[in-house]
Amino acid sequence: MVILVKFCKKFGFFLLIMFIVLFSLFPFIQMLSTSLKYSWDWGNPSLMPAKINIEAYRDLLGLGEKKVDLPESIQNLLDETPDLTEKQRDAIIANYLDTGDVFPFGKYFLNSILFSLSAAAVSLILSVFGAYSISRLKFRGSSFIRRGILFVYMFGGILLLIPLYKISVALGLGSTEEGTVVALVIIYVVQTLPVSLYMLGNFFRSIPYSIEEAAYVEGCSQMQTIWKIIIPLSLAALATVFVYSFMIAWNEYLYASVFLKSYENLFTLPLGLKALFVSKNAIWDRIMAASMLTAIPVVILFMFVQKYLAGNLASGGVKE
Repeated sequence: MVILVKFCKKFGFFLLIMFIVLFSLFPFIQMLSTSLKYSWDWGNPSLMPAKINIEAYRDLLGLGEKKVDLPESIQNLLDETPDLTEKQRDAIIANYLDTGDVFPFGKYFLNSILFSLSAAAVSLILSVFGAYSISRLKFRGSSFIRRGILFVYMFGGILLLIPLYKISVALGLGSTEEGTVVALVIIYVVQTLPVSLYMLGNFFRSIPYSIEEAAYVEGCSQMQTIWKIIIPLSLAALATVFVYSFMIAWNEYLYASVFLKSYENLFTLPLGLKALFVSKNAIWDRIMAASMLTAIPVVILFMFVQKYLAGNLASGGVKE
């Protein structure tokens, strides 16, 4: 009887975990399914496409000749209006077959990489020194700073949008492309720095101070201690902070939509997807394919850094 109860508990827990996993993955499975379907198969409720369609991926990645099918309504209009001249027909078709600006995925992807990597790198560097200061150094106001780090999150992003935009304009950053890039990266750093400081500060405090004392006895300076002791022992936390900062910048839409409104060549992937959704080329397989390609870099980043997320490498480093 006891064995049966244990089995039921384990099986119930397994079912609960599987339900949560499937519930989380279903939107991505649906996106993948739609991106691989032809237009005549979109009404099919089955997740398995009747016939695999990879044209959307080829178009977005520039692997084949770009081609846009005429919407059914436009094709019916042409068929039911024989009075149209050849020139008028060509003009109507040209509006839908002109794919020069369908979705420059490569350009938007590079822009997103530029913003995300820059913001994540700057946030990581600043948070290392900032978190070490508030966790190890004693100075006036350190306790207040430590408790007030997350205070900025009491205000929603929409409340800070106008002040930050006015500041960037007053500083002359919003009048040029380079200045806009700098302003947006600074905003992304400001958004991620409080949580980065909070996470790293707590992690640094978990590292035994005896390790640092041993380094000082060996003649290491404080900077050498940070570089040779703290950073190697904190790879798990550093990887977490980098991934978090990268994801915030990668998926950010609100600030980018305002700061980059006048610079279409600097659009990031979220802005590009919004522009694609409301354009004449808003075809579901292309939208879903672009969404899937947008999610892939974050997945790859998680796979690359997961070995650093195993836990605290300082465990066993000192006996007390």
